[in-house]
Amino acid sequence: MRFGDWLEYWYETHSKPKIRPTTQLGYESRIRLHIVPEIGNIPLNKLTQNDLQQFYARLKKNGRKTLTERFGEGLSDRMVRMCHATCRTALEKAVQEGLIRTNPAIGCKLPPKRAREMQVLDRDELQRFLIQAQAEGYYELFLLDLATGLRRGEITALQWDDLDFETGVLNVNKQVYQVNGELQFSEPKTKNSIRKIVLPPSVVEVLKEYKKTVNSQWMFPSPVKEDRPLTPGVVRKRLQLILEHAGCKQVRFHDLRHTFATLALQNGMDVKTLSAMLGHVSAATTLDIYTHITDDMQRTAAANIDRGIGKAALPEGGSELGRETAPGQPDKPRMTDFKPVMSRRRAGTGCISSKGPNLWEGRYSPMWIDGKKHSRNVYAHTREECEEKLIVLIAEMKAELAELKRHKMQSESQPQAKEKRTKKSK
Repeated sequence: MRFGDWLEYWYETHSKPKIRPTTQLGYESRIRLHIVPEIGNIPLNKLTQNDLQQFYARLKKNGRKTLTERFGEGLSDRMVRMCHATCRTALEKAVQEGLIRTNPAIGCKLPPKRAREMQVLDRDELQRFLIQAQAEGYYELFLLDLATGLRRGEITALQWDDLDFETGVLNVNKQVYQVNGELQFSEPKTKNSIRKIVLPPSVVEVLKEYKKTVNSQWMFPSPVKEDRPLTPGVVRKRLQLILEHAGCKQVRFHDLRHTFATLALQNGMDVKTLSAMLGHVSAATTLDIYTHITDDMQRTAAANIDRGIGKAALPEGGSELGRETAPGQPDKPRMTDFKPVMSRRRAGTGCISSKGPNLWEGRYSPMWIDGKKHSRNVYAHTREECEEKLIVLIAEMKAELAELKRHKMQSESQPQAKEKRTKKSK
């Protein structure tokens, strides 16, 4: 049996049924583009560690099939390691089946594993980011993420039924992801990712007001199809635009999760509680990721104990025990004079324009049941007042449109029901 034949059998029979569609795409790409063309013709029982080692070296040197002008001819260290992991797991199953005696992938020398650099937004950046997010109509989404550390697929999958406004408890029990342009829904990939999070009261109040403007079961619906949530890809692109407009460094959506965790630890949250909120398998995972934060906290604690027991003198100007040298203690938040960039707003949130020194106009133009856009306006002396009036207008027009659609469906269904009764009587 050729190694390529075994690899494809192992993937289809033992691996594919256990993994998500997005993960399947990665496996299939590695097998089809890299592994089978290079070492697929070698007999399974003749494959050696040297064959694999030379294969990894070729991948690193000139294994890239596309975008060579942009990224170079060689594959990244991470991709080489992933090809190795696929080969090693498939060969381990061959050992268990008695097809080979030892796994030749064990002991191969691999490129070093480098964790992606973690970036967090500082306090000034956070203020500018949220101000800009509010101007672009995405304030509630990013505020909720910075208050909970939810993953991108988890926050886009939220429905209003998942939040208890009385207790502030948010149920995280599903995720959404995109495969070939189609949205797929599933449970989170680990048992610990299914969790309950208690939201800060201020965030609950923001979401309570925001709900009045949303006519969908989804907490963050698509502006195109209100019966579907925002796609993770749209959220990622919008994040980059908001960061750019706010003058913040470009970070990944996952770095908002790191920002939440860093602020939580610096403000005194214990690692066990943070681990449960993040949905990690254990607190050890959280400690491993945020070692640099917890190390600073431990040094601060040691310095405070030293002052308490050894009665060490406070540095000049120090007033509160341990506060002046504690890297884990947050600085007092400073207000910013940042003005948001007036860019394109999110679809479904209307538009606002200045009509003079003390006059602002808000307009909402949804598609009506007659297939045409119907516009209505509100006016105010300040932008803030105009935003508030526009929110009320949007809620009223959405409710009116929903009622018209309901009546239309009822009127269309009545002739059909009458026709069915006539046919039965005959």
